[in-house]
Order: sequence, then structure tokens, then C-alpha cells
Amino acid sequence: MFRAIREDIKSVFDRDPAARSTLEVLTCYPGVHARILHRISHRLWKWDLYWLARLLSHIARFLTGIEIHPGATIGRRFFIDHGMGVVIGETAEIGDDVTLYHGVTLGGTSWKEGKRHPTLGNGVVVGAGAKILGPISIGAGAKIGSNAVVVKEVPAGATAAGIPARILDEVKKAGGFNAYGISGDQNDPVSKALHGLIGHSITVDQRIELILQQLEKMGVGVDEERATADKFDPNYLNKIVD
Repeated sequence: MFRAIREDIKSVFDRDPAARSTLEVLTCYPGVHARILHRISHRLWKWDLYWLARLLSHIARFLTGIEIHPGATIGRRFFIDHGMGVVIGETAEIGDDVTLYHGVTLGGTSWKEGKRHPTLGNGVVVGAGAKILGPISIGAGAKIGSNAVVVKEVPAGATAAGIPARILDEVKKAGGFNAYGISGDQNDPVSKALHGLIGHSITVDQRIELILQQLEKMGVGVDEERATADKFDPNYLNKIVD
């Protein structure tokens, strides 16, 4: 127990530059308090002392603003930054070196018994306000963006964001992943697809114009067709996407 607590304290120093002393971490970090109390409540849960385990987790929620069901399985060096509003369900499984920010929910989507909550691999980072719902797996080293709603599995090392969450191509630049919001360094695949379609439509319009010009040279009247084509402005769609 004490070795695990020492690891938790060290993980705070590794991930939070605001931490200044061990005393400060022990007395002023609700994520550490919630983790210590969860260890005790989880052990009581394993001993089939369900009411006592739930009572202790309820007290921990009152003290820290973090709700962790005593049945949840949590690995080593787990870090909750700020912590207020974090909810972790009964059948959630969390690997080693996982980081959650405030407002995160690891929730269920069914009232059926059995596995209902997510599984997070080692080294996963979940941004502020994100919701991961259902018995899905988040691969090792994956990153979930701020306020994302994840309802499908995320592969290892991927970055997911949005509602519903989609896998993003993350450009590795200085600053990297932002747990409080998705930066401009990440490419939305839907936006890329729309831009591709718009580009294709412009090319088609240019080809149609060439055909109309050739028909005009042959003496064919094409004013009506050209007027119809002019009603579509691809720049309008570009403005919407941007």
C-alpha cells in the first residue's frame, strides 16, 4: 500500500509542474486522496463487504468530487488532475500510467449485468470533460480530446476527438496533445473529405465549361445550361467548411 502511494506521489511530480512538495501533494491533491480511498474500498469490495465499500466510496466522493465505484479496477501510477466531476463506473478497467483530467466519465450504456464500462490501456490520456461510454477498449498510449464522446474502440497510440469521437491525424509539433482542447495541429478527416469533394466539383465544373465552349463554337445554344451551372458557388461551401 505505502509503496503504491509513493508511486502515486511520484507520478504527480512527473505529470504536474505545479506540484512543489510531497506535503502539498498529500494534502492538496484530491486525485491522490480519491485513489488512496479507492484502494481501501476496492479491497472491501473484493471481501464482499459491498455496503461498507460503497459507503467509503460515497465519503470519498463527498471529500474529493471524484466518484470511483469500488468495483473498478485501476492500475499503478494512476493520476487524476484537478479531479472534480470525474466518474468511473463499476466494471471499468484502467491500466498503468493513465491520466484523467476533470469532468471525465467512464460510463456504461446498458442496464444489463456484466461488463458495461470501458477498458483503458497503459498510458492513456483522457482530456477534460471527455466521455467514454460502453464496454469498449481504448488502446495503450491513446489520447482522448477534451469534451469528446467516445462510443467506439480507439486503437493504440491514436488520438480521438469530437462528438461522436473520430480518429484524428495528429501532427507532432511542439506542445503536442492538449488535454484541455484540440489544437489546430490535428486534421479532422471529415473536413478533409469535404475539401476533397469540393475540389473534385470544381474540376468537374471546369470540364463542363470547356464542353459548353466547344458546343458554342459549333453553334449550339448553351445559355440555359451555363446559367444553371453558375448558380452553384463552390466558394460558398469552402467558407462553410473553413
